Amino acid sequence: MAMPTRPREGRMIAGVCAGLARRFDTTPTTVRTVFVVSCLLPGPQFLLYLALWVMMPGEEKQHSPAW
Repeated sequence: MAMPTRPREGRMIAGVCAGLARRFDTTPTTVRTVFVVSCLLPGPQFLLYLALWVMMPGEEKQHSPAW
């Protein structure tokens, strides 16, 4: 299983939810909603988000060749 990447397009804060949505073939809105609702429950959700922000690689820039 490949590690998801944080996309350059469609990110709100760091792209963690958008990257997870792409990996699990769902919409970013669904993942964001689940995350916000889960923050109402006790637990380390915010710390998990920060850890994923650090651990998930960013999507590579698409460079056009300089002719």
